[in-house]
Amino acid sequence: MQLVTFLGLMFAFMMLHSLFMAGFFPAISGGYTIEQFTDPKVWKDPGFVQALKIVQLLYTVVGFLLPACIFAYLAHPRPAQYLGLEQPPKGSQLLLAVLVVACSLPLVGVTAEWNASWPVSEAIKDLEDMAAEQTKLLLNMPDAGSMLFSLFLLALLPAIAEEFFFRGVVQRLVMQLVKNGWLAVFITAVFFSAIHMQFLGFVPRVVLGFVMGAIYFLTGNLWLSIAGHFLNNGLQVVLAYLFQAKMISYDVMKDEHTPIYFGLFSLLLVGFLLMVLHKRAKAAGQTFDLPEEPAEEEDQDSIFKD
Repeated sequence: MQLVTFLGLMFAFMMLHSLFMAGFFPAISGGYTIEQFTDPKVWKDPGFVQALKIVQLLYTVVGFLLPACIFAYLAHPRPAQYLGLEQPPKGSQLLLAVLVVACSLPLVGVTAEWNASWPVSEAIKDLEDMAAEQTKLLLNMPDAGSMLFSLFLLALLPAIAEEFFFRGVVQRLVMQLVKNGWLAVFITAVFFSAIHMQFLGFVPRVVLGFVMGAIYFLTGNLWLSIAGHFLNNGLQVVLAYLFQAKMISYDVMKDEHTPIYFGLFSLLLVGFLLMVLHKRAKAAGQTFDLPEEPAEEEDQDSIFKD
């Protein structure tokens, strides 16, 4: 019942976002209609790009952040405890979580290269190309100020909103259903990747989702997953800015070959770091637990009763 309720919230807020797109996009884009959203001819218009950023911001907040916060508030008298936000992360744990995600990137690169070789229809290729071009528009950063805004829009805000949504709520609910933590981490990672609707980036996003889900499962601290998510997104934003400013020659938007042995070493290193992180968290009394059932007098404030 909780899962059905949460999915209902998600779809309701997605519909709100769609209605905004249909009704207000022309007003914020300088007259462009929603039908022109996929037309490359309008993508160079600064007004359209500004509207695209507003749409991205609202999609993240309305589609992910609000449903997760509202559900946590309704599901438990202590929403922060439900989401895994009550305990501040230890410095060593934070460093380890960031290292886990950083060390997973070669594995992500190997799986991305393999996934990109999958045979797909021309229609899917066109959709993937369009998504890549729109990402480039959002990553156009002529100065440091625009880079900082992109860090907020494309790294910090999605890290918070998506971790609240996928790890804080979805993974917890799936775990209650399947009664197996690692299976819940995997199922949530698949859902996390699928909802982004990018077929040729499906597998590497599952890998990233699994890594961030593992961090949360082994520590019970959502701040650590948020930190890892922010590192992954923020690194891409910063590298894109440095390339555009001609400070580096590496173009993060281009696919690079990653040797398979890098991916295998990455897998082993991530596994080792996750074990160390789990031991540190356990020693500090920070392990994952399903939230305690509310006390009888508090239960009346929750809409979810056994």
